[in-house]
Amino acid sequence: MSVTFRVQLYFFLLSLSALKGQSRYLEENEITPEGLFSLLNSELKRDLPDDLIYRRPLRCLDMLATEGQFTFTADRPHLNCAAFFIGEPNEIISIEYSSVNIDCGGGDFIKVFDGWVMKGEKFPSSQDHPLPLYERYVDYCETGSVRQVVRSSQNVAMIFFRIHNAGSGFSITVKKLINPFPCNIISQTPEGSFTMIIPQQHKNCSFSIIYPVEIQIAELSLGHFNDFPVKRAVPGCAGAGDFVELLGGNGVDTSKMYPVADLCYSFSGPAQMKIGCDNTVVRMVSSGKFINRVTFQYRLLDRNELQKIKGNNVEDFCFIE
Repeated sequence: MSVTFRVQLYFFLLSLSALKGQSRYLEENEITPEGLFSLLNSELKRDLPDDLIYRRPLRCLDMLATEGQFTFTADRPHLNCAAFFIGEPNEIISIEYSSVNIDCGGGDFIKVFDGWVMKGEKFPSSQDHPLPLYERYVDYCETGSVRQVVRSSQNVAMIFFRIHNAGSGFSITVKKLINPFPCNIISQTPEGSFTMIIPQQHKNCSFSIIYPVEIQIAELSLGHFNDFPVKRAVPGCAGAGDFVELLGGNGVDTSKMYPVADLCYSFSGPAQMKIGCDNTVVRMVSSGKFINRVTFQYRLLDRNELQKIKGNNVEDFCFIE
C-alpha cells in the first residue's frame, strides 16, 4: 500500500457496467479506492444562517458531506455517474428530489442505493443490512412521485445516474437526521472514538475505518461473560451469539474481510491492536438477548509503524500487530 494511497484515500475512478434486461442493480462497477476522502475538504460543515441553504452544482463524480441542495445539469451525455453521501456516525442521510427532468424511456435513470458500492462490494454487507438487497435500490424511473424522499439506514448513501441529453438533469435536497442507535458506520476521519450500543436487538453492526489504524478497545459489555480473553484469528466466539470481532481487508464488504480478533467476554480495557489494512472494521454481533456495548478509540498509523508491521508479518495484503 503506497504512501499516496494512505494519505489520499479514496479519490475514485468510476466505470459502471451497462444495464442489460433485468440487471437493474449495477452489481458490478469499477469504483477504485484511491482518495475519495480527499474530496471531503471542500464539503465540511459550513456556518450558514439558519434561513439559508447551501447550494452548488452536483458533479458526475462527487462526494458530499454537508446538507444542501445540489443540481446536476448535463452539458453532454453522462452515462456513468455516481455521488457518495456521508454523515456523522450518529446521522442518516435524507435525499429528496426537488425537481427531475430526465428521459426514463430513453435510458436515463437515477438510483439511490442504501449504502455504498465500490468495485462490486457493498457496505453494509448483505449479512449486516436490515433490508434485502433489492429493497436497497430505489429507482426514480420506477417509483416516480411515490418516493420523492429516500432515507438511508446508516450514515452513508449514494446515487447512480445516467443522462443522455444536454439540458436534462435533476435537483436533490440532502439533509442529515439523528439516528439514536447508529449501526453500520463509515468514519469520515482516521482518528476518533466511538461507543456502539445494540439494545437487545438481533442484528449485526459494523464501524468501518478506511485507513490503517491502531484500535484500542476501552470497554466491552456483552451481558453474558465476565472474563477477558482475546482470540486472534479464530472463530471461537461465533458460538457465543454475542461478540465483537476486528476485521481487516482491502474492500468494504465485511463478509469478505480477514478476521483479526474475536472478543466475546466483557472487560474494561484497554486492549489494542495495530491493523495495517486499507479498511479496518469493529463489528458487533448481537443475539438480541442483551444490551451490548463497545467503546473504542482509533488513530492513523504512521509510515514507520506500517513498515515495522509489514516487516514482522507474512501476510501479503494486510499487516497486523
